[in-house]
Amino acid sequence: MKAQQRDTLIDTLKARFERNMHRHTGVDWADVHGRLRNHPEKLRSLFEMETTGGEPDVIGVADDGGAYLFFDCASESPEGRRSLCYDAEALRSRKQNKPRDNAVDMAAAMGVSLLTETQYRELQKLGEFDMKTSSWVATPPEVRELGGALFCDRRYGKVFVYHNGAESYYAARGFRGSLSV
Repeated sequence: MKAQQRDTLIDTLKARFERNMHRHTGVDWADVHGRLRNHPEKLRSLFEMETTGGEPDVIGVADDGGAYLFFDCASESPEGRRSLCYDAEALRSRKQNKPRDNAVDMAAAMGVSLLTETQYRELQKLGEFDMKTSSWVATPPEVRELGGALFCDRRYGKVFVYHNGAESYYAARGFRGSLSV
């Protein structure tokens, strides 16, 4: 990552942080910035989140002793991460009309984790997300072993969790990531 890209990213993150204080009550930007300086390897993941349309922001303190938790906070599922099936097995199973990638591997390449259902519900307490799109979420092994995968969205003022074949993909379905810094 070039110095100019890093500086632009940090400026973008700071501006978003300051515009959305309700997402991280009691968190000080100077502390977050200090963590970013001490963990520069995490900037690449945040850069990937940003450049694919995720609009990452701090949503609180992680449970691991002071790290800050970033979630994709774009109003809709990140545009650069849509039209993906769930995982590599699902991608291999498609015989025709294969999507370009899968959510699990793309998240891993970015250095982030798919939101869990619990994290997705926590995100929805901070605003209204995925009103027109949907997002794959980390799927329990027992569901995945049966060929399914879970996704979430918000409709009619409620958060819904659904299932689909893991090999399915839609132009309006992507994934949201989380990153602990």
